[in-house]
Amino acid sequence: MKYQNHKLTLLLLVLCTTILLSTVQAQSPIIPKPLKAVEGEGSFLLNEYTTVTTSSEELADVASYFRTQLLRHTLIALPFAQAKHVQEKTIFLDLVKTGTKLEEEYELVVSPKNIHIKATSVAGVLYGTMSLLQLIQQQVPKKGTVEIAAWHIEDTPHYKWRGLMFDVSRFFIPEEKIIATLDWMAYYKLNVFHWHLTDATGWRLEIKKYPKLALVGGIGDHFDPYGSTQYYTQKQINRIVAYAAKLNIKVIPEIDMPGHATAANKAYPEFSGGGSEKYPEFTFNPAKSETYGYLTDVLRETNVMFPSNMLHLGGDEVSFGNAKWKTDKKITGFIKENKIDGLKGLEHYFMERMADSVFKLNAKVLAWDEMAESKLPTDKTIIFWWRHDKPDQLKKALDNGFATVICPRIPYYFDFVQNEKHTSGRKWAGAYAPIEAVYNFDINTVADEKKYGKQILGVQGNLWTETVDSETRLDYLLFPRIAALSESAWTQERHDYSGFENRLKMHLQLYKKEHIYYYNPMQPNEIPEPVQIK
Repeated sequence: MKYQNHKLTLLLLVLCTTILLSTVQAQSPIIPKPLKAVEGEGSFLLNEYTTVTTSSEELADVASYFRTQLLRHTLIALPFAQAKHVQEKTIFLDLVKTGTKLEEEYELVVSPKNIHIKATSVAGVLYGTMSLLQLIQQQVPKKGTVEIAAWHIEDTPHYKWRGLMFDVSRFFIPEEKIIATLDWMAYYKLNVFHWHLTDATGWRLEIKKYPKLALVGGIGDHFDPYGSTQYYTQKQINRIVAYAAKLNIKVIPEIDMPGHATAANKAYPEFSGGGSEKYPEFTFNPAKSETYGYLTDVLRETNVMFPSNMLHLGGDEVSFGNAKWKTDKKITGFIKENKIDGLKGLEHYFMERMADSVFKLNAKVLAWDEMAESKLPTDKTIIFWWRHDKPDQLKKALDNGFATVICPRIPYYFDFVQNEKHTSGRKWAGAYAPIEAVYNFDINTVADEKKYGKQILGVQGNLWTETVDSETRLDYLLFPRIAALSESAWTQERHDYSGFENRLKMHLQLYKKEHIYYYNPMQPNEIPEPVQIK
């Protein structure tokens, strides 16, 4: 009897171990981690005889993009055809009319016979192809074939807003690099590219009515104030925005005001409101009616280039350079005449007046959290909470009814160092932004998601470029934190950093293959091989 009990115990132990191992092995290798993923039996053999088919002409761009990425990563060129239903030896991209109303949800089924991706939106199908691409990259092509493990994946994002911001004022990022970044954003299912186009250092956007903004304001960068002029032409903007749209990425332009205006004021000093000793000519003139007409003209052209119908007006750190507002007689007189409550009230007046121009363009106003106390209409305004040391500003924004994007310096500012031993980059009272912090950040530690519901739009990583002097440095700050950002934006349940780190290993190999100069959090002392950015 004891022998039988021993055998039964041993059998149960083996069975439990087998189940545990199969559970571990069945974890999806995809980043961001899908909502549901079940490993199937067998595998699908991908080769040159596989055909990509679609159920709708609306999916032509998705099919083309997927085939292009597949060719680039595996050297396998797949033909394309339209079809009414899934067939053997095909990858069927299926736009269905019934099912969920969640725009970015998708279902991916890989079986030995075929691969079926279906969704109720083009965006959902796109994300299904990106998950499939990651499954394919788990394997090394052998003689023009890839065996793709069978999976059944059902997936949907936690947040609608999954953003990444680039500051191109302090370091100009060329069109090619922006395009490459959009590819990575789509790969990781990020869907908002916030483009910080103007600041004190440089103006990077062509405005036809005011050409000197780019020609003069675009001179130099953070490291060389007398460097050659660099900016994006409107044709370049149009190309980038159109490319992003095919990847379900909204592009949000930021035209910073009323502060951070030094570059603009170099071009058109008649609209300057002065500055301070440390930040000269930092502001636009809030007491001059022509200022508002001038900036409205700028926003009109900007809005045409960016069909997202969202214009970020900055509104931050005005106090750094508004010393002249205290002494200029016209400005002090303007405050008194309009019964404005001090300099802070003047900031709000400026933003509210410019917001009226934006609303007439049928666009929304976006602003940093300094505007949480403003009288901007809550149905047409989005606030970005960035000051992690001021949680009260987040509470004010939410309590005042504003839709809000969560992007606190710690841990979502990627100009902060990734390791305590790093010396190039920023820290805040010793705090920095390691990949674990990006992955583990929980909004509920700063705001009750159940209470505020849809007011919390999502999260965003911001890459400021005071410490960026090359594309190599840009990559080092972005990779692999972009992967952790994607999971913190997409996946609600994140309690397994070690599992994420295990999935990340394949991605580090991919970065190496793609000649990206990245930081390896698993080997922090490793120095990647230098890469030549073409």
